[in-house]
Amino acid sequence: MNSYFATEIVDDSILILTMDAPGQSANTMDEAFRVAIKECLDELEERKASLTGVVLTSAKSTFFAGGDLGFMMRATPADAEEIARLLRGVKLQLRRLETLGIPVVAALNGAALGGGFEIALAAHHRIALDSPRTKVGLPEVTFGLLPGGGGTTRTVRMFGVQKALQLLLLRGQQYVPSAALDLGLIDDVVATKDGLVPRAVAWIKANPSPVQPWDTPGHRIPGGNPSSPELATVLPALASTLRKQSKGAPSLAARNILAAAVEGAQVDFATALEIETSYCTELICSQTSANIIKSQFFDMQHIQRGKGRPEGYPVTKANTVAVIGAGMMGAAIAYVCAKAGLQVVLRDMTIEAAERGKGYAAKILEAREAAGKGTPEQSAEILQRIQPTHALPDAAKADVVIEAVFENPEVKKQVFAELQAIVGPDTVLASNTSTLPITDLATAVERPENFIGLHFFSPVDKMPLLEIVVGERTSDATLARALDLAAQIGKTPIVVNDAPGFFTTRVIVQYVLEAVAAVGEGVAPASIEQAAMQAGYPVGPLALVDELTLTLLRDIDNQAAAHRGVLPENRHPGIGVLDRLIERGRAGRSKGAGFYDYEDGRRVGIWTGLGEEFPLVEGEAVLQDLADRMLYTESIDSIRCLDEGVLRSVPDANVGSILGIGFPGWTGGVLQFVNQVEGGPAAFVARAEELARLHGDRFRPPASLVERAVAGKHYE
Repeated sequence: MNSYFATEIVDDSILILTMDAPGQSANTMDEAFRVAIKECLDELEERKASLTGVVLTSAKSTFFAGGDLGFMMRATPADAEEIARLLRGVKLQLRRLETLGIPVVAALNGAALGGGFEIALAAHHRIALDSPRTKVGLPEVTFGLLPGGGGTTRTVRMFGVQKALQLLLLRGQQYVPSAALDLGLIDDVVATKDGLVPRAVAWIKANPSPVQPWDTPGHRIPGGNPSSPELATVLPALASTLRKQSKGAPSLAARNILAAAVEGAQVDFATALEIETSYCTELICSQTSANIIKSQFFDMQHIQRGKGRPEGYPVTKANTVAVIGAGMMGAAIAYVCAKAGLQVVLRDMTIEAAERGKGYAAKILEAREAAGKGTPEQSAEILQRIQPTHALPDAAKADVVIEAVFENPEVKKQVFAELQAIVGPDTVLASNTSTLPITDLATAVERPENFIGLHFFSPVDKMPLLEIVVGERTSDATLARALDLAAQIGKTPIVVNDAPGFFTTRVIVQYVLEAVAAVGEGVAPASIEQAAMQAGYPVGPLALVDELTLTLLRDIDNQAAAHRGVLPENRHPGIGVLDRLIERGRAGRSKGAGFYDYEDGRRVGIWTGLGEEFPLVEGEAVLQDLADRMLYTESIDSIRCLDEGVLRSVPDANVGSILGIGFPGWTGGVLQFVNQVEGGPAAFVARAEELARLHGDRFRPPASLVERAVAGKHYE
């Protein structure tokens, strides 16, 4: 047929059509596919009189990997006409496929996500291999896009507006075969790959003349169309929920998905496809989707493919991890390691404390069971791997030791001084710290080359990021083993060099201090919180300060100022505001009072006394200016981290800022934010200079950024 599609006839008249993109590890909706699928359909239409059915499958380990994200990331508004033409072309071929007049079965031998699942939706029947690697779904929203190959239109007609939006389009959820079967996303599951084609052939023989539901005369969308009473209250409530979830932050993808689904449900199929094309084109050509694709796909691939891993070291697999300290962090680290299949020694000063730590893991597992994400048997197996103890020698056989005790350098050093005589000479010694210098902690051991920082984020069982901190004497072999452990326990690692606050803590402190400084200037606290939420931050900075505690933030900044030799008069103006509140006994939520008031540990509102401490200035705050101050200060300090060698790569900065410190996802991360400002780095520099004139030299753009802007270069 052509080099993309291999063909085979079985049972005399059933065509097995196997996708196998030449020279590629996966099938994608690129130019080669678009040309090949048209040629394929031309030939199928010529041959259909001699065929009784078609089975569509793949020679790759996945069925189909989706759209060409690199192409979409580069699209601009000037490309809108071309993008719309390409989308219409794909839709046309899939429409030809489902209207051949003979049964078409999609045999999913692996993942069918995004464009891959859209191809499957154009088949009359979907059969999937029962494997953890087989997942189906439409995750386009997670890249700032919508399913533009007919997926939005078809799912609405298959499941109804509400179900399609909530289960597939707005969440971007990926489903394993059993869940997909229960929801009706697929029609059958087979246990082995060899069973796919025979099951598909059997269905074709039993169903010689299938027709898609939307091509059946009188077809009605399940649940009614948007004008029906059934949806009259549902859709406004759904739109309201989306507004609340976004908190005013940019959410173009969700808006366009909702619009395409609702508008498309009120017209015929062909018109609905055109509506889908229009809304999808707008997203593909937007800067937001380019930002998200870069960080969530290309930067993530850079990290997951081990680009930062030292070369020449074989991949290792840990068997036993010792976690020293069974408090909330230590217990959660123990749980994550045990869940990944490792044996875990969980040690605390008393056996009772260690048992409580194991109990914390048990509570996480109970919650997962209640949510249908695990069974009692699976929970028991995970818990069996956790050995609570008060005896430090029980850590002797550990491949990796992770210390998670009180955030005090002398306490940590004492732990490692005792440990080094117990563990083997090749054991990795790691400290879970968010701020304490790794190089200093390593002075407690005789083998500092084995010492490294593993900064986990709370809650450990939910936060995907792991910040790996390399000390001055940490060896490449130890770094390689730390990265291997991250992969083993399912964490996304970024690698940074040792410095006060490392990368994530250092930069997030700039975010909250800028907000705190605005309080001192007389800006209404509610306006500050609202500006942050509208910028896309997950939580307001003043609420975050209270969670972290004001004293901790001051201590972190004190440490950084001492390290850099910053004079008191040049300290961040937010420090003075922190000092005032700490003096008044308002050190944060754990102390019962901070920028907010609390009742029984529950936040009840911004402290009314703030207005007396820092009188409000007249006039309304400009939310965009406040948002810029927070966004720009984090990006500028990230550039300094890159200049100083704290950060090792641009992908580490972008991914780390989004996954670790809540930098708004629509920006693509702290350095992509510089790229994406309209006008690029030069425009960013101009705005930074303006902020410096208004608010201080902390906004002065670094020389490296100015040079980059003059040269017209971006952060790649």
